[in-house]
Amino acid sequence: METIEQTLVLLKPDALDRGLLGEIIQRFERVGLKIVGMKLLQPNQQHAEGHYTEDLAVRRGAHVRKMMVDMLMSGPILAIVFEGIEAVEQVRKMIGSTEPKTAAPGTIRGDYAHASFKHVDSNNSGMFNLIHGSSSVDEAKQEIAVWFAVDELVQHTPSYTKNTLA
Repeated sequence: METIEQTLVLLKPDALDRGLLGEIIQRFERVGLKIVGMKLLQPNQQHAEGHYTEDLAVRRGAHVRKMMVDMLMSGPILAIVFEGIEAVEQVRKMIGSTEPKTAAPGTIRGDYAHASFKHVDSNNSGMFNLIHGSSSVDEAKQEIAVWFAVDELVQHTPSYTKNTLA
């Protein structure tokens, strides 16, 4: 079983608006995850709906999907593919709970966000919780394909790992 995985991270419009990109990226780099793809873009309807698929509408309702699509299109996002040992689980652990109000201190959402489901429901808006991370290896593969062409991902071995990961 392969333990080196790739996962998608989206730094959402609120992360860009608040100037948190560098701090968030640095957290992932400090644990040894490497960037193999990154781009800044303004998602259009097709991109946002490709990310928040009909599956979200089935699980949480069509109105929730619409709010999340609208949130993702509300400003630029930074899409990043990280690679590393069990990257999906590592990133999810570092991100914290989907609802920032309940995210543990030390996680990205726990340290930088404070929205609650009650608040977004009462304002009829999508959850501005700074960041998205794939929840499984299969989901990561699907989501990476939404945001990146295969030739946009770089394969490289950082010089500091050449003797330890080879």
